[in-house]
Amino acid sequence: MGLTVLLVDDSLFMRNMLRGILEEEGYEVIAEAVDGVDAVRKYREFRPTVTTMDIVMPVKNGIEALREIRVLDANACVVMCSAVGQESLVHAAHEAGACDFILKPFNPERVKEVIKRVAGA
Repeated sequence: MGLTVLLVDDSLFMRNMLRGILEEEGYEVIAEAVDGVDAVRKYREFRPTVTTMDIVMPVKNGIEALREIRVLDANACVVMCSAVGQESLVHAAHEAGACDFILKPFNPERVKEVIKRVAGA
């Protein structure tokens, strides 16, 4: 089985943009989630190789969801997605166990490079 990805973002536009970049590389997007609660549920169900997680979302933010996922799976590979200007949140996500970060707006080459590195592909 190849590399599988769970996309977590409350923005359909951002999920679609990431899906296009990742599928172009041959990665399989196995599920999408729209908030942190949905992310934890989908992670538990699908156990993806890599999860991309937006930080700022309704219901439960990405850092809270990351912490819950890391309790479920200490080896979970979660790449946080944040906008420029959210440096304090990026630090908090790193403390919670994020593998790496991708800045919005997405640079396709940076996305591919990060996913390849963290997945050991």
